[in-house]
Amino acid sequence: MKSKSSSRKTSFIPRSILRTIGKVRQAFDPQAESKLVEEFRVSQQRTLFSVRFLLILVVVPLLINQLSRNFVISPLVKALWNKEEAVIFLNSSQEERALAELKRFEQAIYFESRLNQAPKISNELLQKKLKEKAINLIKKYKNETTGAVINVFADLFSLFTFIILVVAGKQQLYTVKTFIDDIIYGLSDSAKAFLIILSTDLFVGFHSPYGWQIILEGTLKRFGLPENKDFIFLFIATVPVIADTIFKYWIFRYLNRSSPSAVATYRSMNE
Repeated sequence: MKSKSSSRKTSFIPRSILRTIGKVRQAFDPQAESKLVEEFRVSQQRTLFSVRFLLILVVVPLLINQLSRNFVISPLVKALWNKEEAVIFLNSSQEERALAELKRFEQAIYFESRLNQAPKISNELLQKKLKEKAINLIKKYKNETTGAVINVFADLFSLFTFIILVVAGKQQLYTVKTFIDDIIYGLSDSAKAFLIILSTDLFVGFHSPYGWQIILEGTLKRFGLPENKDFIFLFIATVPVIADTIFKYWIFRYLNRSSPSAVATYRSMNE
């Protein structure tokens, strides 16, 4: 077995010459033109099919989200939610933000009165303005709470729709994967290195913790969850490290084997 494998690896004629002979033979093939046209048609159909399926995966869940939000979930939540006894705050983070806004408003009143050299504001007028501000904050956070409940159910509808599309289109998904692989591995070495550096700097780079913090705080706020700083910092301390390990493993395992020149370009650009 070893002798056979060694005889396959070594040859009297260099492989480059064999490849050149193969290309010349293919060029003189009378059916070469028809084969190229057929390959182009197959590639074109695969591209159109992949783009169409990707659009379906993006557009259909978004459409379901908006339709369910506006015509099903929002009317039900507003009808079943008792406006007189509705919960104003879903978590302590909302209470802290409302209290901070009220304190800033009170400080702004004192600051404006001193800045304009106006007479000292009376306690009654101050309490009246604070009461009006508190009523506006109650309305604001009631709407935020209702919106968070609507977001949870609308996004669940979108998630279920996406899962159904993926499960029902396994064959289409394989075609899309092949299409994306052709695009990625068909890029030039400098383009591959640029995309790798851009991705790693965005998700696992020096400035990525700030981006992760903004994304996590916005996500928690969207679904009415408490903005737990410990959870956010723990996520930032672990997930980018795992992502960095996956990137390095992919570079070492796959890209280094399929395109070693791209890895060399990446290392030289990253230094």
